[in-house]
Amino acid sequence: MLVVSSHAFYTACREKTSTALFFKYNSQLGPPYQVLVDTNFINFSIKNKIDLVAGMMDCLYAECTPCITDCVLAELEKLGQKYRVALKVAKDPRIQRLPCTHSGTYADDCLCERVRQHKCYIVATCDRDLRRRIRKIPGVPIMYLASHRYTIERLPEATMGGAPRN
Repeated sequence: MLVVSSHAFYTACREKTSTALFFKYNSQLGPPYQVLVDTNFINFSIKNKIDLVAGMMDCLYAECTPCITDCVLAELEKLGQKYRVALKVAKDPRIQRLPCTHSGTYADDCLCERVRQHKCYIVATCDRDLRRRIRKIPGVPIMYLASHRYTIERLPEATMGGAPRN
């Protein structure tokens, strides 16, 4: 007869906490910040007429390096002619390209896996489902658009400096 305690089930389903976290503070994060950008974050930035790099620097009060994975770029290319301005913004030389080694081009899975492996990124997205998935990963800040400017969530040193909080 096999007996499984509820405690063993609970620990198996929970996300592993990184050793870089100290009381929910991620010590791997620090200026210059590397910000992983999602497809819809670029689209909403264009609609709100916010420059990607300047808006991030205004939000974080520090040097920022926006990063785009190959999956996000492929997703923008798939969207077609309507999103050609977003594709042009994504190919800006100020934005760092990150190569993907996995198969498929689903950007949300790609961003989640990259953040799970390397907790040195801030994820910039306006997608509610992706934000919900990122919140389950401990120590990863989320940047999103609120009231026509960028807002950061779960980054202690940014809110101490006076960055907008939700």
